[in-house]
Amino acid sequence: MGNFRKVILAYSGGVDTSACIPYLKNEYGVDEVIAFAADLGQGEELEPIREKALLAGASKCLVDNLIEPFIRDFAFPAIRANALYEGRYPLSTALARPLIASRLVDIASQHNAEAVAHGCTGKGNDQVRFDLAIASLSPELKILTPARKWSMSREELIIYGEKFGIPAPVSKKSPYSIDLNLLGRSVEAGPLEDPFSSPPEEVFQITSSVEKSPEKPEEIEICFENGNPISINGIKLDPVSLIRKANSLAGSHGFGRIDMIENRVVGIKSREIYETPGLLLLIKCHQELESLTLSSDVLKTKMNLERQWSDLVYQGFWFSPLKNALDAFIDQTQSDVNGTVKVKLYKGNANIIGRKSESNSLYISDISTYSEEDKFDHKSAEGFIYIWGLANRIWASVKSKK
Repeated sequence: MGNFRKVILAYSGGVDTSACIPYLKNEYGVDEVIAFAADLGQGEELEPIREKALLAGASKCLVDNLIEPFIRDFAFPAIRANALYEGRYPLSTALARPLIASRLVDIASQHNAEAVAHGCTGKGNDQVRFDLAIASLSPELKILTPARKWSMSREELIIYGEKFGIPAPVSKKSPYSIDLNLLGRSVEAGPLEDPFSSPPEEVFQITSSVEKSPEKPEEIEICFENGNPISINGIKLDPVSLIRKANSLAGSHGFGRIDMIENRVVGIKSREIYETPGLLLLIKCHQELESLTLSSDVLKTKMNLERQWSDLVYQGFWFSPLKNALDAFIDQTQSDVNGTVKVKLYKGNANIIGRKSESNSLYISDISTYSEEDKFDHKSAEGFIYIWGLANRIWASVKSKK
């Protein structure tokens, strides 16, 4: 497979990436493997992950705190784009991949590495996201993909790792494949592979069950400035703190659970469980504020482009000319998205119950009202309707003559 002096490995501490270290050295002839672990707010202690990488044979393991850029530069643009893949999934996992890939490329440059590597399997989405992002940022950099080369089952992979002193992280009692960051959790595999089987409560960790959520509803207010959430209940928060607060509030009321059949990039369907309480809440509130502050034509155009934006990010095209163009359009619209949304959290629901914008509201009360303050010119409606339906009347007239 060719000899490489130095390779930077995207490392999570799981079965696949742990096995990658001895596999790269023994099968690819890599002299030195430098592992890189990203702290994306997953809440777990990363020191054991670093130690595990060293135990597996890495010369060093770099751990970077990327929480702030993850939220500021990836999550907030997704909120402004109302990003929901297939109308449901808010891309909590997909948004992390271009950031990790970008850091991989930077570290490879700093350490004069000839290649980077990841442990993504051949039928997952993440391999696409990593490969495309790395190729866009550094086309000359070689990408090594051991998990697409070996022909080992998961059980065989665990045995392979144990030969090199790597403890198996997955037991028979916990058969799930889990990805976790500050935006949420994704869970798959095990009993979830039966799409008709109800997900057991054990798969959920950051959202309460409806049965255990509070008996009293809770009303909260979220304020936006230029499309970005800036405060909750009148308290201004930095982006990271705001996401944490939104997660806590929405999750405690059981909001943010998603159980869906998802169309992967490689063409297969997958059953996925997501917990994304804060991100889903913020997107819902942002959508509502846009309905108040954006004109009808801009709103409809943006809705069409939002799906395209979500598809691009899901499919790995974060760094692409089309996404850059869509970003420019979305950013242009957000200067008017300023105001506050009031939402009621209760038993798995987040119901919008109010919205206001002091400077950008297109809802004009004395035109919309049916009270005596009504200033709408009702007489003008007749002429408007005549012109509006003229083409259709001409068509109907010609058709009736036939």
